[in-house]
Amino acid sequence: MTFSIVAADLERGDWGVAVASKFPCVGAVVPYARAGVGAVATQASANPTFGPDGLGLMASGMTAQVALDTVVAKDEGRTERQVAFVDASANAATFTGGECMEWAGGTAGEGFAAQGNILVGETVVSAMAEAFAAGDGDLCDRLLAALVAGDAAGGDRRGKQSAALLVVREGGGFNGRNDRYIDCRVDDHPDAVAELLRVFTAWDETILVRNDLWLPITPDLVREIQRRLRAIGTYAGEETGAYDEATRGALAAWAGDDAGERLSDGDEVSQWLLRLLRDVTPELG
Repeated sequence: MTFSIVAADLERGDWGVAVASKFPCVGAVVPYARAGVGAVATQASANPTFGPDGLGLMASGMTAQVALDTVVAKDEGRTERQVAFVDASANAATFTGGECMEWAGGTAGEGFAAQGNILVGETVVSAMAEAFAAGDGDLCDRLLAALVAGDAAGGDRRGKQSAALLVVREGGGFNGRNDRYIDCRVDDHPDAVAELLRVFTAWDETILVRNDLWLPITPDLVREIQRRLRAIGTYAGEETGAYDEATRGALAAWAGDDAGERLSDGDEVSQWLLRLLRDVTPELG
């Protein structure tokens, strides 16, 4: 009742899962990932222990195939399971039990495995694999491209309901506090994959540094920043319009260590940081 893809991008240090289903809240059941270790998708008559158990085995040094074989062998219900692993070295493996509902199957390629069950046909998995292999950009972009391709090829033959994207990166979580770089979910929607794209775009434009725009400093913009920082209490000087050390220091003090990537040594300012500064001083218009 689900189609998914697990994959790794070792250059950027990302591991992730994209999934869609005619089943509510698929993001709460299928995807598991740990930075530096790997990712798991467990579906069909899903066994959720495959996630933590599989990640634990891969963390101990097992390859994706060996770890997958190990958890499947211990499961008495394996004929109804479908699962995919990708490990720390981007080795990928997929398994489909013989009693999974048709169409069911999967394929593994370089750095990824795509699979699904109760699909309109094999073309869904083929389309996902081709889209991922041909894609560019970050892992999240390629995973979403694969999910869109699978959806366009017909996806789950019962219809659409939920979708999710999970990507982990060491220190990539909010404010660097965990590895959950992207965790976007659509739990119940008639066009779940399209809605997931919308939700991800909001996260991408608001939170991820990769799309932050750098605005050129002007005297008027500096005066605004100085005015807002003075209202917060980190700047005590006049509104000079000069982006001097006092202003830079006040901005850095307000932003804190968690926003270090948003600070520049040049004559520019992060659009995200400026938007946040405006949000916390709404009384200044």
